[in-house]
Amino acid sequence: MKKIGIIVTFIILTSCTNYSQVNSVISLPKKLKEVSGVEMVASNPNLLWMHNDSGNKSKLYQVNLEGKVEKTVTINAKNIDWEDITSDEEGNIYLADFGNNANTRKELVILKLNGNDLITKKAIDPVKIRFTYPDQKKFPPKKKHRFFDAESLLYLNGDLYIFTKSRVKGVYGKTSLYKIPAKEGTYVAEYIDTYENCHKMHCWITAASISPDHKKVALLTHNKVLVFSNFPSNNFFKGTLQTYDLGFDSQKEGIDFKDNNTLYITDERSHGNGGNLYEFSLKK
Repeated sequence: MKKIGIIVTFIILTSCTNYSQVNSVISLPKKLKEVSGVEMVASNPNLLWMHNDSGNKSKLYQVNLEGKVEKTVTINAKNIDWEDITSDEEGNIYLADFGNNANTRKELVILKLNGNDLITKKAIDPVKIRFTYPDQKKFPPKKKHRFFDAESLLYLNGDLYIFTKSRVKGVYGKTSLYKIPAKEGTYVAEYIDTYENCHKMHCWITAASISPDHKKVALLTHNKVLVFSNFPSNNFFKGTLQTYDLGFDSQKEGIDFKDNNTLYITDERSHGNGGNLYEFSLKK
């Protein structure tokens, strides 16, 4: 009976992988057990920047495609709850310290890391981009209004775009899109629009990325990738949506475009599973 179960499980996993075109690239090093963001190094597509989330060291890791940490950079700022990472055309990195599980944080911050410093230094003093949400008035709000957690960030044309994560039972897939300038300062984020994904916990929006040609925006959940295209200006939710089933659930929290049709995805290591870098093709 056990043998039959093992065979069935193997067939299911294999069929899901083939169907969703997910390939495991590497097992991530132990120091990235709670990996929460991934971003390709601008000057070298074979290197990726990664970081852990809350409760971990304030460090950014440069990892090669063999799973080896090539460089570690200390960020001189506390890791309250680092949730995502993105970059601009000059190679600057933006590290999102806006995790807000309890919806109690009154000031959220994105850390801007100079691209040249990332190459030449072992420790960096970040530029701080602080912001609040225009529609959050209580800290925390009532449980039915706790829509102000976030795990997803992308950069486009001088601005940073934040996708919130719902903490409200029954509407976990709801996400709102906000914009702030990608430069030092304190801002009230500009609300753009809201999208509602499915409503179970695995529908949480946990990471975001935009393709190199700026024509696709990918949002990650624990088992799917939502890809918006043909969007007007910066309202990504008004575009055409295509949903890709990844074929398995895990705590996926990092996504980045390798090229216009290929994604890198990472998941946290939990209960003996995950802790991997995957490659996923949007071409069927």
